Amino acid sequence: MTLMTNRRMAAYVSIAALATIAGVGVAWQRHQAGVLPVDVMDAFWSSEFETPSGEVMLMSSFKGHPLVINFWATWCTPCVEEMPLIDSFFSENKHKNWQVIGLAIDQPSRVRQFLSQFPVQYPIGLAGLSGTALAKRLGNEVGGLPFTVVFDAEGRLIHRKVGKLTANEIKNWAE
Repeated sequence: MTLMTNRRMAAYVSIAALATIAGVGVAWQRHQAGVLPVDVMDAFWSSEFETPSGEVMLMSSFKGHPLVINFWATWCTPCVEEMPLIDSFFSENKHKNWQVIGLAIDQPSRVRQFLSQFPVQYPIGLAGLSGTALAKRLGNEVGGLPFTVVFDAEGRLIHRKVGKLTANEIKNWAE
C-alpha cells in the first residue's frame, strides 16, 4: 500500500470510530432513566384518557406522586399475567402516595369485558392507538407489550421496561 492509501485508511477508521462513539453516546442518553425531552413530558402530563366507566382520566391529576404506568392489552398474555403483581403493588403502596395506571391498548368493549371478569384496584385508561404513540415517546421504540414506566414524585423517569415484570423488579420500585 502506498502512503496515501494508508493515510486514507487511517482517516476512514478514525471517522468510523468517532461515529461509533457518538452513536453509543446518543443511545446511552436516550435510554438513560430520567432523561426525556421537555415536549414529551409536557404532552404526557397534558394527556387524558377515557376510563371503562366513561369518565375522563387526566394525567395531570397524578402529578406530584410516584407513578407507575403499565401499557397492556387483553390479548397480551404477559400483560395479563403481570396484572396481579401490579395490583398487589398498588394495594401495598397506595398509602405511600404511589399511583398506578393501566393504559389499555385495546378495544374498549374488550377491556370492559376483561375487567368485569378480572378487576383491578388501580385506574385503567382506554388508550387505543394514542397509547401506542405515547408509549413510543416514553421510550418503547419496539412497540412491544407489556410496557411499564415508573416516574418519581418529581416526574422524572426512573424505570422503564418492555416485557413482563418480575416480582423483584416491582418490589424495587418502592425502595
